[in-house]
Amino acid sequence: MAELPIRQYDGDVCMAQTPEDVERALADFEHERVVGFDTETRPTFKKGDRHLPSLIQAATARRVYLFRLRGPNDCLVPADLVARPLILKVGIGLSDDMRSLKLLHPFAEQNMLDLGSVARQCGLMQTGVRNLAGIFLKIRVSKRIQTSNWAAPKLSTAQIQYAATDAWICRELFLQFQTLGMIQDGAANPL
Repeated sequence: MAELPIRQYDGDVCMAQTPEDVERALADFEHERVVGFDTETRPTFKKGDRHLPSLIQAATARRVYLFRLRGPNDCLVPADLVARPLILKVGIGLSDDMRSLKLLHPFAEQNMLDLGSVARQCGLMQTGVRNLAGIFLKIRVSKRIQTSNWAAPKLSTAQIQYAATDAWICRELFLQFQTLGMIQDGAANPL
């Protein structure tokens, strides 16, 4: 794994902050069959401490959208995305992400596929983003920013790049799994 080249998302990233950004994201989602999905949460370093998600990432074929979660209305667009039945949302550890997001805003997720579950069903023991990217995409994903403060008032360039890469990798893994016959068209697994 250490010999693999480090790769990160190098496409367009939209930090959805304005109503126009949100409209653009919603319009882009309408053209998608599959969207890479992930969340980031401020890490805890004390036993018993727990934080709510601070960021949602959604990757389409054209760009990655980042949604900051700082107020009660900030979750409406991402909640709308996960409730859309015609768009397959793919990620790793989605049941934990959904459980945490529902603490911010109630919604009913539809058409979700956990790629870690797919990997386990195919007999793999390594089901994290980093390992799956190495095995199937032959790239290494840096995780050094993972434990940074996702609730910070302003995200750093490194945080934005890391977050975009995580959502993009999920979409790329899905496409690779599908090419390899690990996923059949229209197959979504319950979380």
